[in-house]
Amino acid sequence: MSGKTLIVVDVQRGFVNGHTRHVVPIVERLQTGYDRIYATRFVNAPASPWRRFMDWRRFAEGSAEAELAFRPATDAVIVVKHVYSCVNDVLLRDLRDRETAEVSLCGIDTDACVLVSAVDLFQNGIRPVILAQACASHAGPEYHEAGLRLLERLVGKDQITA
Repeated sequence: MSGKTLIVVDVQRGFVNGHTRHVVPIVERLQTGYDRIYATRFVNAPASPWRRFMDWRRFAEGSAEAELAFRPATDAVIVVKHVYSCVNDVLLRDLRDRETAEVSLCGIDTDACVLVSAVDLFQNGIRPVILAQACASHAGPEYHEAGLRLLERLVGKDQITA
């Protein structure tokens, strides 16, 4: 059986603002309590749906805003992603190879990437535990709260910790 696993979702420079700044030091402290850490980094690819459907061009590869806003643990695995979820075949294979039954999730945005990643873990039989105090939405607290309410409905209130 694997040890404790943490996924830090999209704590990137471009997502850090007055609504999310508090997450950065929490995430840095949290890492010491986990045996396996994944840190995700969203990159808005040239042909992405964000560019095509929303004309949203931020977070291009190599941009400062796409860089992590915290110092990941030296043994953290960096997962570059181009969609909301970090749950892909490579991550799932790694989690299953390690017999991971539960993953703690934190990061930015509760209402988007954290939510979709938690649902994907849930649908793949891995218990997502959302660390609510280590999550936020750069769009504001109402979006964070909405994300938590949706997560409660989608993965269950017992999977959300204060």
